[in-house]
Amino acid sequence: MNLNTVSIFDLSPSEKLQLVEDLWDDLAATPSEVLVHEWQKKELARRKANLMSNPASGISWDEVKHRVRSRYGR
Repeated sequence: MNLNTVSIFDLSPSEKLQLVEDLWDDLAATPSEVLVHEWQKKELARRKANLMSNPASGISWDEVKHRVRSRYGR
């Protein structure tokens, strides 16, 4: 057993966030290699169809940020 091994659970919150960001960036670099399940594709198509048939049902990115910040702060 190597006592010098560090678990990701031993990382600080900021180090964990950086790790998540690094992993996300790595996945985003090759989107064709990321599996999208059929149920996910169907759900996206359903949501797109709903938005196209009822454009007023969507909200702006600014409104999304406002709602999240109102609920969770920052």
